[in-house]
Amino acid sequence: MNNRIGKQTVILPNKPVIIETASIAGVKEGEGPLKDYFDRVLSDDTLGEKSWEKSESSLQRETAYLAINKSGFMQSDIDYILAGDLLNQCVGAHYSVRDLDIPFFGLYGACSTMSEGLSIGSMLVDGGYANRVMCMTSSHFCSSERQFRNPLEYGGQRTPSAQWTVTGAGCAILAKDGDGPKITHITTGKVIDKGITDVSNMGAAMAPAAIDTLIAHFNDTGRTPDYYDMILTGDLGVIGSDILTELMLKEGFDLRQLHSDCGKMIYDIEKQDVHAGGSGCGCFGSVFCGYIFNELRKNNIKKILVMATGALMNPTVIEQGESIPGVAHAVAIEN
Repeated sequence: MNNRIGKQTVILPNKPVIIETASIAGVKEGEGPLKDYFDRVLSDDTLGEKSWEKSESSLQRETAYLAINKSGFMQSDIDYILAGDLLNQCVGAHYSVRDLDIPFFGLYGACSTMSEGLSIGSMLVDGGYANRVMCMTSSHFCSSERQFRNPLEYGGQRTPSAQWTVTGAGCAILAKDGDGPKITHITTGKVIDKGITDVSNMGAAMAPAAIDTLIAHFNDTGRTPDYYDMILTGDLGVIGSDILTELMLKEGFDLRQLHSDCGKMIYDIEKQDVHAGGSGCGCFGSVFCGYIFNELRKNNIKKILVMATGALMNPTVIEQGESIPGVAHAVAIEN
């Protein structure tokens, strides 16, 4: 049976179930409008560790244990972990899972990593290669700043288009059966580069990839935006979201009443100093595994297309004058 429809989309006939999630958010994120939807809000972003990188690994590890405990399963019941983060060689994930006795696939999709994990995990379950899969990601403001921008001690001024890297983590457990919202389609994104070189404008760099994936999804499935109750992007923030809705309207797709973005939802943009909103792997991870999963469980959202977006660059290539490629992976979920 050929489960591919169109160029970039697969249909999942067995409809893997999201049976449980867990989310942990940092101090600043716990002051935002979604504070009541995280399983835990940190009182100390260091988590008692001696470095920011160790803090992020602890953040991801605690989220994994929390998801397993909430699900009622044992570690031995999980067939695979799919996890990644923003740090070099994905050390956040690598060090977080070393105490877990579960086979591991490391992923790097920058801020798109959570939807990449949901995509691959769903196909593993749907294809009969796994009964249960954990998909997990994280980001930490301080570890990301050290790697991608300047040391915090430098105190560099941010431009209005800059986004705030979320300190947070999310973990979702997928299964072949059980109660929960079901994943029905996966649209895998292509790497899209429109020549953006401003590392302080991630929204503009990632929006073209989101547009390309959305158009592919609608063309492949024959659906229109109003099939969904919500079309959720991960970290486009204020600027990227405006670009997305404006250019999609020119392509004949009106998202204005349907589109939401985790980078706009996780903070109070007017009251919290986050400039153009949130970003980072943990932005989509914590919002989806917190607020969105809660709304799906309550049936307040029945059909949703979720799509985290990633900027696929590192500081070295940017210093060499390269532009910033983007990617976005879409996952259709229904109750």
